Amino acid sequence: MTATTPLAVYRHAVERLGFAPDAAQRDAAARLEDCFQALHGDAPPGADSVPGVYLWGPVGRGKTWLMDAFHRHLDVPARRLHFHRFMRWVHQRLFQLAGVADPLAALAEELADEVRVLCLDELFVSDIADAMLLGRLLQRLLERGVVLVCTSNQAPDQLYADGFNRERFLPAIAALERHMHVVKLDGGRDHRLHPGQALQRYWIAEPGRPSALAAVFERLSEEAGQPGGKPQANREPLELGHRQIPVQRRGERVVWCRYDDLCEQPLAALDFIALVDDFDHILLGEVPRLNAVSTAGGIARGTEDGVERIVAGDRELPPLSRRDDGVRRFIALVDECYDRRVPLHLEADVAMEALYPHGYLAFAFRRTLSRLREMQLARFGEDG
Repeated sequence: MTATTPLAVYRHAVERLGFAPDAAQRDAAARLEDCFQALHGDAPPGADSVPGVYLWGPVGRGKTWLMDAFHRHLDVPARRLHFHRFMRWVHQRLFQLAGVADPLAALAEELADEVRVLCLDELFVSDIADAMLLGRLLQRLLERGVVLVCTSNQAPDQLYADGFNRERFLPAIAALERHMHVVKLDGGRDHRLHPGQALQRYWIAEPGRPSALAAVFERLSEEAGQPGGKPQANREPLELGHRQIPVQRRGERVVWCRYDDLCEQPLAALDFIALVDDFDHILLGEVPRLNAVSTAGGIARGTEDGVERIVAGDRELPPLSRRDDGVRRFIALVDECYDRRVPLHLEADVAMEALYPHGYLAFAFRRTLSRLREMQLARFGEDG
């Protein structure tokens, strides 16, 4: 076993880098090791395909770290993408393939010709359109022998659990379980909270006092500027999704926005990808309590899908906050910053734990909260 295989990386981290031993991580690394060795010619006799690995469990258990250790040292064609970025690519290519008889099949063939391994981080399905696209695409990729390695906070059988017409996504779940080893990763320890030098990137606003982000912006702009030169800052709006987004201030690699201007606008995860492409630090001020007001749940009756009527029956919808659309955008922003190791500096009306303690999006927000906590460590942004 070389020093660059998943299991060797795990052992090195524990023995040389001071990582806390974790039996669940070791078992997951061993399963990734089997996949890694099989891809490099050491498959068991008689094996006609290489099973992928589906790592799932609570936040902070090391899923992304283990997947990246696997991907980083592969000697076969591979692609590693955050799930948001992968779906952005899927939608772009389907648009470009308009006019092809079966564009999704053509896309699957294209991807299968380019890669042997596809690694997807933070797989999460909440949209019916994405569920239908993803279901067919993953099935075709797996049938073509593409090896999938995924991370998720949910087991395969919990993906899109409460979605409308979920039965149409069930074949994709069956394909994941048939072609992948499903590994639950939960050793009981949130490794994002292991000791490290603290670096404050979250402030609680004090009424009547200037924003703490003003001094943060000046410091970061000076650090990003040319030695001996005066940093240039302006209030020129950002262009995201063909919209002009007001800013408090912006520099060459630092931008400071208000929550309402960035998260209460009709932007998508794709726009936050573009934002993180352009800046090394993002400051977000005037963040309110995010689940302040709830509205009563409604009743969903039959739905239409193309020309075929799908009877969903009467369903009680969970109560929603009037802010939940903005919260979804906030979650997407934090996800993209975290995945790209771009620090997000926040000033809010309440403490971090009080931002969204309960509500319709509480499950998804637990991951967001864990990521915000890790951003309060100096090593964040320096170890990516």
